[in-house]
Amino acid sequence: MAGPPEPPRRVGGIGAAVAAANQRARRSLLRGHGGGHAPVSNLELFFDLVFVFAITQLSHFFGHHIGWLGFAEGLMLFLALWWAWMYTTWVTNWLNPDRLPVRLMMLVLMLLSLGMAIALPKAFSGTGLAFAASYVAMQLGRSAWVALAFRSEGAPKARNMLRITIWFCLSAPLWIGGALTGGPAQLGLWLAALAIEYTGPFALYRVPGMGRSSTSDWDISGSHMAERCSLFIIIALGEGIVVTGASFAGGIVDAAHIAALLIAFLTSALMWWLYFDLAAERGTRLIAGHAQAGRIARNAYTYLHMPIVLGIVIAAVGDALLLEQPFGPAGLPLVAVQTGGSMLFLAGLGLFKRHANTMGNFPMSHSVAIVAVVALGMTAWGSSVPALRFAGLGAVILLVTAVWEWVSYNGGWMERAERIGIRTPARLRERAERRRSEIEAKRG
Repeated sequence: MAGPPEPPRRVGGIGAAVAAANQRARRSLLRGHGGGHAPVSNLELFFDLVFVFAITQLSHFFGHHIGWLGFAEGLMLFLALWWAWMYTTWVTNWLNPDRLPVRLMMLVLMLLSLGMAIALPKAFSGTGLAFAASYVAMQLGRSAWVALAFRSEGAPKARNMLRITIWFCLSAPLWIGGALTGGPAQLGLWLAALAIEYTGPFALYRVPGMGRSSTSDWDISGSHMAERCSLFIIIALGEGIVVTGASFAGGIVDAAHIAALLIAFLTSALMWWLYFDLAAERGTRLIAGHAQAGRIARNAYTYLHMPIVLGIVIAAVGDALLLEQPFGPAGLPLVAVQTGGSMLFLAGLGLFKRHANTMGNFPMSHSVAIVAVVALGMTAWGSSVPALRFAGLGAVILLVTAVWEWVSYNGGWMERAERIGIRTPARLRERAERRRSEIEAKRG
């Protein structure tokens, strides 16, 4: 006699679901960091080598085109380089560099970046089309490829990259048209193209019929973004060391040139100190633990790091000018370049620190330093200040700024003064206590 029918077998179950999830993870091109830490890969460091060369090319461009037009053209080229590097940084924050398609994409982008760097010195006098074509192919090609890759990763990510691709489509004709037109129109068309692209993140890439993106779609690894931007600061500082060393090695070795070398090195070291002693760590803490890491990455890193890097690059040009002619009074090119570079660096760094500071205030040490740099520049502009003295005083301003900031955040001036018997006015003590209470309240 036949027994009762067997119950139908369950197909799948928990084990099958886990296996399917693992299979999807293996097929995915994403890192899967979930907003946590994502280490910088060797491929990203390899990619950065091209930008070491590109920043050197840019420094030489500034050095050979000193003047308002040369600065405008150099600024435009810097903005293009920064934008190409930054968008790649955002993409590699999401994508897994260990996957073969991602590696191949990065190598293609590296080759296009090399094309940009090679064409950069004569981008306004013969190689504009090569520069523009490399840039457009890099920005448009990468965004379109990532939009296709994101189709299986969820609709919001794919739509976000598609909107970005459309914005690059809007600027592409201006890049190519400017290169083909040449002359004064080239700079205008290229600046118009950059204006479109730099407006995109603030407009959240709004596209008619597709709406706009949300910063919640930019679920990045904050620590990865902070580390990548810190590495670019190192690239810019390293380029300055290379330019300084090459200028010294190719010149006369005497007391004046040795003094110029020491001043240039001290300036670079102080710029490193002012960024990495407090700013880098605070920025990393802010973005790594922030619920809107994408918004912080857009404001504090994508935009506010631009004047920091540009200031370092321009200051390196000033170091090269100093080593070329350390004798006699500071010439107008040296005064303009050193003053402008220091102002850009201090202003950008102060804004970044203001963004990362709990109090949200622009550091007083940086405000005073900017005023001192302007005063030094105006004095040297209107009188014959020796070049070594001018550059040395500029380094002293940075040194005072670094010491001021270090003491302020490592014990404080009032506490140190009271330890040696110098009483602080009650009004200042009360204001400091209120400030500490406000900081603690915000942290709580």
